[in-house]
Amino acid sequence: MKKLISFLLVLTLALPVLRAQLTHTPNGAVDNNANAILKKAAAKMSGTVSFSVTVVNRDANKKETLRQKADVLYNSPRYRVKTGEVEVYSDGKSVWQYNKAAKEVVVSPMVEVDDDLINPANLLSNYTKTFRAKLIREEEDGTAVIDLQPMKGKAFHKIRLYINSKTGLLKKLEQHNYDSSRGEYTISNFKNTKATDADFAFDAKSHPGVEVVDMR
Repeated sequence: MKKLISFLLVLTLALPVLRAQLTHTPNGAVDNNANAILKKAAAKMSGTVSFSVTVVNRDANKKETLRQKADVLYNSPRYRVKTGEVEVYSDGKSVWQYNKAAKEVVVSPMVEVDDDLINPANLLSNYTKTFRAKLIREEEDGTAVIDLQPMKGKAFHKIRLYINSKTGLLKKLEQHNYDSSRGEYTISNFKNTKATDADFAFDAKSHPGVEVVDMR
């Protein structure tokens, strides 16, 4: 145990990059290193991007309770998500939730929802309004581990981000809940792409027989 403690102490002293550079403000300490990396990650999400997401939910015993994959097309504030039998479209004003099995699409106004993992680009752009960032460590492969801690009460106590500190590419998000369960979102196949307005709205004409339930 003493050897382990000595090794950790040496490792800490040898990696000054892990030390937070703090600026103290009336609202508390600001981690400049974390904010610089998050700013780079937000810029990476600008324009039109596409990526795949693997969603894993784990219970308090860290057991996997759900695994789901989705393909995302994003152009803030517009997005399209395709996963299994469900597709979600948003043109920035309305949201279409299309259930293929039920042959039904529900249309509703786009509103701000308290789920920061649904919209990572919005989270990266606006986190300073509701979160305080802290750089936890930088791993050997250059991955920066950053915690976002809510300034006010939420259903979870932190969001942990894994970001390539050199490129700004967001690799993974974790939502840590108070009951020790967590949701994990791993991002892959990230690329800049082209899209048209039609990609972000459900086309009822090309889906004959689908019932449209308009809640706007």
